[in-house]
Amino acid sequence: MIAQPDAASAVHEKWRPSLGLVVLAMLLTVALLPVFGLSFVRLYENQLVRQAEGELIGQAAVLAAVVGREIAVDPARDALLGPAVTAADPAAIEPTLDLTVDPILGRRPDATDAPASPPVAAALAARLAPLLPQIRAITLAGFRIVDRDGVVLAGGDEVGRSLAGVEEVAAALRGQFRAVMRVRISKHPPPPLYALSRGTGVRVFVALPVLVEGRVAGAVYASRTPDNIVRLLYGERNKAGLAGLIVLTMTLAIAFVFTRTIGRPIDTLMARAAAIGRGAPVPADPGARFGTREIAALARSLDAMALRQRERSDYVATFASHVSHELKTPLTAIQGAAELLRDEECEALGDHGDDPGATMSAAERRRFLDNIVADTVRLGVLLRRLRALARAEGVASEGSTSLRAITADLQARFIDLDIQAGGALDHPLPLSPEDAGIVFGHLADNAARHGAATLRLDAALVREGLRVRVADDGPGIPDRDRARVFEPFFTTRRESGGTGMGLSIVRALLSGCGGSIVLAAAERGVTFEVGLPPVGRREAAAALRDDGRIKLNAITGGA
Repeated sequence: MIAQPDAASAVHEKWRPSLGLVVLAMLLTVALLPVFGLSFVRLYENQLVRQAEGELIGQAAVLAAVVGREIAVDPARDALLGPAVTAADPAAIEPTLDLTVDPILGRRPDATDAPASPPVAAALAARLAPLLPQIRAITLAGFRIVDRDGVVLAGGDEVGRSLAGVEEVAAALRGQFRAVMRVRISKHPPPPLYALSRGTGVRVFVALPVLVEGRVAGAVYASRTPDNIVRLLYGERNKAGLAGLIVLTMTLAIAFVFTRTIGRPIDTLMARAAAIGRGAPVPADPGARFGTREIAALARSLDAMALRQRERSDYVATFASHVSHELKTPLTAIQGAAELLRDEECEALGDHGDDPGATMSAAERRRFLDNIVADTVRLGVLLRRLRALARAEGVASEGSTSLRAITADLQARFIDLDIQAGGALDHPLPLSPEDAGIVFGHLADNAARHGAATLRLDAALVREGLRVRVADDGPGIPDRDRARVFEPFFTTRRESGGTGMGLSIVRALLSGCGGSIVLAAAERGVTFEVGLPPVGRREAAAALRDDGRIKLNAITGGA
């Protein structure tokens, strides 16, 4: 008996997601991939920040060289130069800002009031002022040129005011390069999409000292806003929306395809399997839609399993009917003979004991006893045949043999039968020596018992494996009986002890290894064709009969 799961085990059954849930999760993951891609925006923005820093360094270095040149040729340059410092080579300065690590400072402090510039500084500012608007128009960056005290000489509307209080400018006046990120102040409110980005509110500032003969003559203070990917996306928002709509449409289309090809077919298979489990008749439906090739193959396998189950159930029912019929006849004979003997014994001991007519003769008594013994022997033979059939329906024994070895064994067992063999005698058979001896031994025994003098075995290799023709020269089988030779308990030798189980056992053994046996047409005698698969296919065939073996062993008591 198969144990049924109780309520407790059903409650604590491990949770497993449904196929629809798994498919939905996969589709949502695919749909959200563009959103996850925004996590890489900062990495890209960081590169944009460093790009802006590198461009400002190059532009500030060129402008610092121009300013230094102007100061170097000025006769009053000593009034413009500060103290000597040790500064790094501008060519060795590399972008170092990191949007994810470096702090973003507050807005730049406002310029403060400063004393009036000396005439020499005013003259320098007048020469530099025309350059900056042209540079700004090309580079889109803001530039301030400050003197050694931090007073703006040119650039913007802060000329004449001091930026010495700005930390990066103060560092440049000490001969150090400094780059920082500050909060960007825009005249216009940012679009809502800019909230996804950190770099949209950032402006890069660099301060590079102007050196003349190793002395600080001032600084170039430059700034600009780096390019931003979110701004680019916002500018293409209509196209981005169309792309999102396409992604959503494709996701829904994929969901529809998954449902049609996987979800619904599996639900159908589950319903069919549940109906088969309840024993309800489930006819095969070749026109049913099962989506994919794999699910269609699973559906065909399920239909084949249901068909085998019905055939096995019908076979077991028919087999049980035959067994009850075959056992009923000898049991009835034994019962009748035993009752007659009992009645005769009772009469012999009763009032009519002296009446010679009331006593059973010795011949009659012996005849009834012989009948009891014969029927008992027949029951024993039937039970042995049933056990043999149960064994044949069970797990196939391991090993293989050849037709040459089987022929030698048959020649030793049936000395009155001329056994001949030809063809592929050394080709391996997917049968153990014991099972092969039973199969071909039954065929040889049938030939001998029906008066055959010669038995011929011819083996030939075919595409499916090996085909063996077993032919004898006996009287043959009447046409009316040819369709019933493999039927259990059918025999024409019942009076001489035949049980009609031999060919059933042969067919069961061959079916167990994936083989077959058929009664072929013959002009003389009886010819059987035995089909055997290659040795490697026996394991696959064994799985096809496990359910039938369990039911048959339950009837016969096992092997």
